[in-house]
Amino acid sequence: MNTLFSYLIILLAGLLFGIGLAISGMNDTHVVQGFLDVFGQWDSRLIFVMLAALIVTLLTFPLILKREKPIFDSLFHLPKFSQIDRKLIIGAAMFGIGWGLVGYCPGPAIASISYGYWQTAVFIVSMLIGAFVCNKTTS
Repeated sequence: MNTLFSYLIILLAGLLFGIGLAISGMNDTHVVQGFLDVFGQWDSRLIFVMLAALIVTLLTFPLILKREKPIFDSLFHLPKFSQIDRKLIIGAAMFGIGWGLVGYCPGPAIASISYGYWQTAVFIVSMLIGAFVCNKTTS
């Protein structure tokens, strides 16, 4: 497949993802933290975003995996491990704590950089440093 065409498709998919995040409120830290505040002023709006994502995934994932290979790659990149181990639990807990404290996860944080908030930039730099350190300690 033409590399320029592939990059254009990737750009369009990223733009669609970012627009979806903005429309759904997933890149608004107050909405996310309100969703996580189940014992306070709970904001239920994000449950619909998550349910929609789950439905789309359940319907399309089996169809996609029937293909011999992805459209824009030579093979599927699926997890090799299926065990729940200590590293997975610690990583998931760290992700959840960070998401709860800050209200960002990686995708929405990157999409939110366009708002120009310095806090978002600090989060993204911290996230990249964490990914770098994790990569160095696990390889």
